[in-house]
Amino acid sequence: MLKTPVIVLNVKTYEEATWNKALEIAQIMDEISKETGVSMAISVQATDISLCSQKVSIPVFAEHIDPINPGSHTGWTLPEAVKAAGAIGTLINHSEHRLILSDIDTCITRAKEMDLDHIVCSNNVATSRAIAAFSPNFVAVEPPELIGGDISVTTADPDIVIDSVEAVRKVDENVKVLCGAGVKNGKDVTKSVELGADGVLLASGIVKAKDKKFVIRDLAAGLQKF
Repeated sequence: MLKTPVIVLNVKTYEEATWNKALEIAQIMDEISKETGVSMAISVQATDISLCSQKVSIPVFAEHIDPINPGSHTGWTLPEAVKAAGAIGTLINHSEHRLILSDIDTCITRAKEMDLDHIVCSNNVATSRAIAAFSPNFVAVEPPELIGGDISVTTADPDIVIDSVEAVRKVDENVKVLCGAGVKNGKDVTKSVELGADGVLLASGIVKAKDKKFVIRDLAAGLQKF
């Protein structure tokens, strides 16, 4: 499992983080993680997993897996395939790729079968509680209305972080909690841990930044005190 507290970057399908550009970001994160000792991971498009995993030592995640076994599933993402490509983990149920609860359960089961670390995304406290019942490695709470915005969840809705951590731990104290949506700087990262989270999941704060190295260093500084 990822060492916590952790900074997890989801590059989505941004042009600024596709193929070699994804690798460039992964290499910056790898460099700064080694320099600072701060735990980091990057989640990339399925087509970029092999490229990145061969060139960096930080964990590389898939952005999604489907609730399937090997067979006739054209166009779906097979857990065995992302594992073979070099991913050590995967996101599940991101707000931009939502699944029904039964499929979340199956994806978690399949991830465990493949020994893939997994971060299951949630949009509210109730969903976080429900997901925790499946005992995933991580639940990441991200209010959809704040994703990609300029205001961090730690400022706009700190209670959702506090309440999600409490709800998840009541169900399974071994499940770790990340928070995301609008996270942009080291202060946001520090605040997330102070609210009880085990780290952050973010995207545009790094991917869309003009000076990615500066932003990643600032984010890392927010965790160095822990």
